[in-house]
Amino acid sequence: MKFDKIKNKGQARLFESRYLEMLTKTHPLVIWAMYVPIISYMLYYSNTTLDFSIARIVTVFLGAMFFWTLFEYFMHRYLFHFSSENPRIKRFIYVMHGNHHEYPRDKQRLFMPPVPSLILASLIFGSQYFFLREYTFMFFPGFLLGYLIYGSMHYAIHAWNPPTRLLKPLWRNHHLHHYKGEEKGFGVSSSIWDYIFRTSFDLEKEKEDKAKVRELMFNKQ
Repeated sequence: MKFDKIKNKGQARLFESRYLEMLTKTHPLVIWAMYVPIISYMLYYSNTTLDFSIARIVTVFLGAMFFWTLFEYFMHRYLFHFSSENPRIKRFIYVMHGNHHEYPRDKQRLFMPPVPSLILASLIFGSQYFFLREYTFMFFPGFLLGYLIYGSMHYAIHAWNPPTRLLKPLWRNHHLHHYKGEEKGFGVSSSIWDYIFRTSFDLEKEKEDKAKVRELMFNKQ
């Protein structure tokens, strides 16, 4: 997904139909409002109906959140950056992720929109249930919260100014992925798998481009 110019303004037109185009956009609060009730109900169901203890629910839930970070890494590295000369596959990858690399600051496409998100979530829930059975009602909510945190971090990285020192390495890692080399820096909510699989940027050696940082800053209202 190499582009002659990365556009810091505007957004891609993905479909001719304005109705389909409308379905490709969303706001983070819409996705949080959609999934928080599902997360809450499944955890409640796990305790009251399936009779799992609070300790077990918390353990599986946190384990699922950690599993999300690995899932996020592999999806980003091997699916979103899949390389093919097949026009249909190239079109699919562009719609899924390539448009974000061409227009990284398009705030309306930093979260997967509701319709495809629900379809994908249903497929993931089904596949998890096949292996985990009743444990899915504890595991899937943790997986979903991991996704919500990832999406929110992704939104913050592209839509807000650089954060405090604590989170700045994540901000820099992802911006280097966009503006220096997309073959590294696949972690968004966590950089742990980039370090483990040796795809991390050496932030100590990567000189911070002050002009580029200023270019990416948003004016404070």
